[in-house]
Amino acid sequence: MPRTGSRKTVSFFKNLFFPLAATALPVILWSWPEIASSESFTEQRSQMVEFDLKQRGISDTAVLNAMLRVPRHEFVQARHLNVAYADMALPIKENQTISQPYIVALMTESARLQPADKVLEIGTGSAYQAAVLAEIVDEVYSIEIVKILAEEAAKRLARLGYDNVKTRHGDGYQGWEEAGPFDAILITAATPKIPQPLVDQLKMGGRLVLPLGGHRLSQNLVVLTKKKDGLHKEFITGVVFVPMTGEIRQ
Repeated sequence: MPRTGSRKTVSFFKNLFFPLAATALPVILWSWPEIASSESFTEQRSQMVEFDLKQRGISDTAVLNAMLRVPRHEFVQARHLNVAYADMALPIKENQTISQPYIVALMTESARLQPADKVLEIGTGSAYQAAVLAEIVDEVYSIEIVKILAEEAAKRLARLGYDNVKTRHGDGYQGWEEAGPFDAILITAATPKIPQPLVDQLKMGGRLVLPLGGHRLSQNLVVLTKKKDGLHKEFITGVVFVPMTGEIRQ
């Protein structure tokens, strides 16, 4: 059966090439300076929010508070704890990554969320993005194509007390019809076209946030708002995401 996957990405370093972009290029962890061991994770998280989010334009109070609360170190592998709060993507299992904090915050802010919203995420990965969403909205649904990641994400979210997140292993292209309609949907992989099943599962006025474009080295992060006369597109920034695969490519 055709399946689709969505993958987290890693950005180019802040001051090189595309300051706002995400990319699938490998992360050279040994070249990144270690975070001082004397700093607590709470202090590191506070610095991340102050310097990597606020100073780069993230201003939504709910998003900033969510990023302050979610313990990113719980979502990374043990060997990467020293860079858990660096503004970079990090490897997880199955050759995938956890997104850099800035991209997570930017996509979350772009979704213009309200507390009572129901949100669908395509591409659970480590579940970091799902946890951030869960700090803001009442209900989060998240789909992961890689079975082991889906299983581990569900256990991690349960252990951390995120009981307002439901996860499943499946085809993200088809969405989660029985749980819809959704106020917002986030896709964390480059899509060559807009998935119609996801548009159908958006409420009127709902927002679809995705990296749109078929080129491997360049896409546009956009917000599509569902209106009576169609989808209204808002450009956010240029990005580079790994491609969404499966049914969307047919």
